[in-house]
Amino acid sequence: MVVEAYRWGALTAGAAVRTASMLLLLPFMLGNLAIWLRPTSSDRFGLLGGLCRLLAGSLTVAFTLAIVGVTMNLVGWQCVPYAACRAHRPYLSWLVALPMGTRLAVLALLPLVALRLFWAIGARSARAFEGFRPSPPRPPRAEMTGSLSTPGFWDDERLTSWLRHIHVGLGAGMVDVSLLIGVSGDRRNLVGALLLDAAAGLVLFCVVLLFLPVPAGHGQSRRFLRLLWMVVAGVTALSLGYAASTREVPVVVGQMPGYEGSVAGVVAVQGVLLVMIAAVTVARQRRHPPRARPFLRGLGTPLVAALSVIVASAFTATLVFRVADHLDRGNIPDPIRPNPPALGPLEPPVAYWWAALAGLTALLIVTLFAALSLLTSRRRRRARAERVVEQDYPDAPASAAPRLEAVRDTIARSHVAEELGPMLVAFFVISSLGLASVVLDLVGIGPTQIAAMISGERDGTAMLAAYVTDAGIWVISLLVIGLLVLGFRAYRSAETRRLVAILWDLGTFWPRTVHPFAPPCYAARAVPELVKRVSGLAARGRVVISGHSHGSVLAAATVLQLSPAVLPRVAMLSYGCPLHRIYARLYPAYGERTLCDLGERLEWRWRNLWRDTDPIGGPVFDGRRGVRSCGDGAAEAVDVRLRDPRSVTIDPADTVPPPVERHWPYHTQPEYQAAVRDLSGLFDPDGLR
Repeated sequence: MVVEAYRWGALTAGAAVRTASMLLLLPFMLGNLAIWLRPTSSDRFGLLGGLCRLLAGSLTVAFTLAIVGVTMNLVGWQCVPYAACRAHRPYLSWLVALPMGTRLAVLALLPLVALRLFWAIGARSARAFEGFRPSPPRPPRAEMTGSLSTPGFWDDERLTSWLRHIHVGLGAGMVDVSLLIGVSGDRRNLVGALLLDAAAGLVLFCVVLLFLPVPAGHGQSRRFLRLLWMVVAGVTALSLGYAASTREVPVVVGQMPGYEGSVAGVVAVQGVLLVMIAAVTVARQRRHPPRARPFLRGLGTPLVAALSVIVASAFTATLVFRVADHLDRGNIPDPIRPNPPALGPLEPPVAYWWAALAGLTALLIVTLFAALSLLTSRRRRRARAERVVEQDYPDAPASAAPRLEAVRDTIARSHVAEELGPMLVAFFVISSLGLASVVLDLVGIGPTQIAAMISGERDGTAMLAAYVTDAGIWVISLLVIGLLVLGFRAYRSAETRRLVAILWDLGTFWPRTVHPFAPPCYAARAVPELVKRVSGLAARGRVVISGHSHGSVLAAATVLQLSPAVLPRVAMLSYGCPLHRIYARLYPAYGERTLCDLGERLEWRWRNLWRDTDPIGGPVFDGRRGVRSCGDGAAEAVDVRLRDPRSVTIDPADTVPPPVERHWPYHTQPEYQAAVRDLSGLFDPDGLR
């Protein structure tokens, strides 16, 4: 017997720089993840996928506008013209010698460089993670696939490349539009008007492309993308040249013309898209209700989509506010407390003020819901733990009471994750209510202004609203800075890197079919490699695929991709397995039906070891735990429960009681070896010839 190991953890926790940079891509990862949490596998007319891709495009636009806001709006328009702002800042003073049009054109290069950086990261990750090409043909649109067994399911290279070109076009088009409006204001000559129409047309054209399928032929798609790239480069070069040659720019006090309206417009579009995504999701869930209750009540797609918008707003607001705070030397101006005239206004758009206030409100309410969920579920979780302890240790002596209590606490804590669903649904409701601020964004009314309008005072309620909003800004900033610190710790600490990687396993398991700048899908490389290796080993004899934790998810995906000629020689052993407890409930479109298909393909040569103390793994087909059967009696033999700990008393040959194993290890237990022997005896001798 030959024993081999596949070390896939380096794909998510490998290079320190890659792990740290992944945290900065969190909004894009959430945007890409949203479509995979839909309630049904089919996506009629590609509607839900199209809406999610539009929302993902708005995230790219939001990040681009944030960089435009820092460079062109805050630095070029609101700081450099004021002596007190640029004083003792030689890195800014040289810009005052440039005409406003040239200055904005130079500063517009920075968001374009940022887009090029995202392009480079996406292309590099494609070469590193998706460079292992499977032999089966590719499906035309991966997000439309109804089964993980479809050939080429994990090959998203062509779709990601297609989306990457479109997103760069969107971002560059928004830079061009912002630049042209900034240098022209309301006075545009024929050339400026034509260029603005071309830039706006480029943005709208990219929006339409997000809804269209990828062209079937490789040559056709490459020619189209080359043409798109030439259009983007041409419009951008002409816009930069026009701005640099514009000498008379109408200068107004405050923000750069058109910028605040652009930011508010993006927020409004995101609000409309979230409402549409929620409506489509709810309608399809009611039409095709899942057999088991999903973890997020079937609202996984709109919830995670809303979360991606909130996180993106936190990132962009932190960037803009922290740069503004640096430029105005510690002041936090708003309409109630403006900066001194010599310093310049240095005001971020109203949308970022509302984002700060909404973020603080959501954080407080979600924290309250989390605490209430844990408190109200404590008795239920303790009762479940008590039943398990009574079943496993009916004859425990009185001296083992402290040990029994520790086991009860461990079992109760291991089921905390199941109780956080209401908290996440509450977050979605709060996020949806926050969409009411979209109307105020569009008319440019901030929290302090509306407080002054309601109270009729400039100093009482309005000042309180200003301080509360300031607190929201700092809370959001501290959270984002904490995330950056975590990224730095991931760079320095292997343990922190592994922790980040565990969280990334859920988000980067699925192909990138919505946002091309999301962290790469590790399964796009791991599954084809495993399929090739298992097929090669099966040609020589029997193969037992053994997978722990997320490795069992990869093992299942591998089995679903194996050819019918290989399957009779393959069995599967999973332990600490989250296939049903997390994946089937979190991704209902790929839930119980997929698990039954997996068992049927293996002809039920599958054993799953699990413990009640395991906070991640659990049973797959055990009906006593709310898992539906597949209608096949053989499914009942899949799950093998392990008592943990093995005893609550001290063995005479030892000095301490057996440890509580929880999620690790399994492979050192006698049940593991027994399961391997059991699976070896289930192979059909006729199928091995």
